[in-house]
Amino acid sequence: MKERVLVVDDDPDIVQFVRMNLELEGFEAETAENGRIALDMAKTRPPDLVLLDVMMPEMDGLTVLRHMRNSPATANVPVIILTAKALAEDRVRGLDLGADDYVTKPFDLDELMARVKTVLRRAQQMRDLSPLTGLPGNFRIARELEERVRSGEPFAVVHADLDNFKAFNDHYGFMRGDSVIKFSASTLLNAAEACGDPDAFVGHVGGDDFVAVINPNNAEEFCKAATTSYDDGILDFYDTADALQGYIEVVDRRGERHAFPISSISIGVATNMRRRITSEWEASAVASEMKEYAKRQPGSSYQIDRRT
Repeated sequence: MKERVLVVDDDPDIVQFVRMNLELEGFEAETAENGRIALDMAKTRPPDLVLLDVMMPEMDGLTVLRHMRNSPATANVPVIILTAKALAEDRVRGLDLGADDYVTKPFDLDELMARVKTVLRRAQQMRDLSPLTGLPGNFRIARELEERVRSGEPFAVVHADLDNFKAFNDHYGFMRGDSVIKFSASTLLNAAEACGDPDAFVGHVGGDDFVAVINPNNAEEFCKAATTSYDDGILDFYDTADALQGYIEVVDRRGERHAFPISSISIGVATNMRRRITSEWEASAVASEMKEYAKRQPGSSYQIDRRT
């Protein structure tokens, strides 16, 4: 699907010139001749990026930008402002209002296209980061797995999630639950760093699910480091009385009390060391299968697939 760029300028010659060149570069271009039209278009169907002239009648570009940043529909749409070379204060105000970049007029076409591609690429990368942990999300996880499978080089896929996390979240609330998710992310990152693997990758699928891709020779060391570190730190998130008794009590919808042990981490590992893995889906499925085996063990544990 083509990325859509909305070009906003009251000069029809500039609008058509930019639109034509954007389309030559493979983008879908839409145009607006003034700020009010642009704002309506952006809110109705948010584009992937807005090229926004500052100097326009009726509603100038900075006012459009301010309205965009205050609207949930357009708050995160990337904006490049077009400013006159002499008006440095417009560039500063635009950046203060949340513009992602600026280009001075008259602009160099190659520079404009380079900035459009850079801002779009940066926006895509930011969209694919977990806002909670800052780790790569599903799109980049899938791409990483696909590249590792395609390369044919040895790799290990790690699938980790937390045991009894829902009960913890229900008992203590989502804010403390979010703190445990962040702690888990740090635990896995530190385990990857401890292995000394420069190509290690750690991603956050969502909720309490994580994926790592590491050198298979480091798989055992990674799992040991992650489970040990998790167990060493998780009690800090429990109230003292709950930590001492080793469980929390959660009341269900029927009013019945249930005891849930201290949260632990379960890890499953799939590698292509002993058998060929032909797709990212197969790698993910085997790692998930191993994780389910790990969950059958009490406390934090891991299982590495060693089948041929």
